[in-house]
Amino acid sequence: MSDSKGSAFTLAEAEAMRHALDLARRGWGRVAPNPLVGAVVLRGDAVVGEGWHAEFGGPHAEVAALASAGRRARGGTLVVTLEPCAHHGKTPPCTDAILAAGMARVVAALRDPDPEAHGGAVSLRQRGVDVAIGLLAEQAAALNAPFLFSRFEPNRPFVALKLATSIDGRIADAAGRSQWVSGEEARAYVHWLRAGFDAIAVGGTTALQDNPRLTVRGTVTPRKPPVRVVFDRRAMLNPGVTLVATAREVPTWVMSSLEAPAASVTALEQNGVRVFRPASLAAGLSLLREAGIQSVLCEGGGALGARLLADGLVDRLYWVQAPVWLGDDAVPAFPGMPAAPLQQAPRWIAVERRSLGPDTLLVLDKRLCLPGS
Repeated sequence: MSDSKGSAFTLAEAEAMRHALDLARRGWGRVAPNPLVGAVVLRGDAVVGEGWHAEFGGPHAEVAALASAGRRARGGTLVVTLEPCAHHGKTPPCTDAILAAGMARVVAALRDPDPEAHGGAVSLRQRGVDVAIGLLAEQAAALNAPFLFSRFEPNRPFVALKLATSIDGRIADAAGRSQWVSGEEARAYVHWLRAGFDAIAVGGTTALQDNPRLTVRGTVTPRKPPVRVVFDRRAMLNPGVTLVATAREVPTWVMSSLEAPAASVTALEQNGVRVFRPASLAAGLSLLREAGIQSVLCEGGGALGARLLADGLVDRLYWVQAPVWLGDDAVPAFPGMPAAPLQQAPRWIAVERRSLGPDTLLVLDKRLCLPGS
């Protein structure tokens, strides 16, 4: 295997990169807006150190891995999921630590697209370090999809849609009951998932019918609790809804419309809800980005998810399929989606498949953001 410039990667480096990607995930919910990064130090084919970026403002993965390796790092290879940074930010440049450790080679999965942090590969090569980029690049790009998207698309957040459906694509039975389509392991996964997003979104009808809390109650405590966003065109939420009643404790925003009754908007604001009044769904997402939201996890309902998909505003789909049939009269997951001829229908990229207890998780990306190599 080799990168775009023909530099060969060893089997030991490939295995180390897979481990580095697993290490990087340990920073989920704790490092944003920084990327998830893992690193492994090899001496020959043996792993002598490892580390990951564990906390925003804390040591980067490279520094942690080099500290773990100590003197064994000299003359070895650093395998890292993202090009080492070459700038002074909250921490010194990782390139300085790599040079001080006497590394002979650096293997990175991706170039860093950040305009302030990039350039580490050039800096290291100028100092005589062999640098190769591109090992498991697609897997690394999928891992940091929200971070990469934010560098390529400044006008809206990265939007992920989470759905739990029956085998026949239903999100609730014929009576509208949706609790619970999926099992306990899948619900625990959703709490882990929430911790890594800047905002959790639902539609107004879902907020009223399900009365969710939309908070993170799992194994990961996010560094910043995600903002709760309700797409509620008529501003119909009332003080009895949990999201409104707790708006002064957890940031809660409502995307209403220009036609929403002024009295309803005022009532929400008096209860601590921040109200936006965009002209369209896309405009609402742009307002979220302007407010500092770089990633949104939409959890329903079906109408909101279908609108986002139909308008081309979904970048990732987290689809949990439960082994149950609910039938034609049950609530469909994708109501009103426009038809597309088979040859022109968009093909999504499967980036993960795994079991969650009795359920099955399928993660699909519309595209991969791969920085130029």
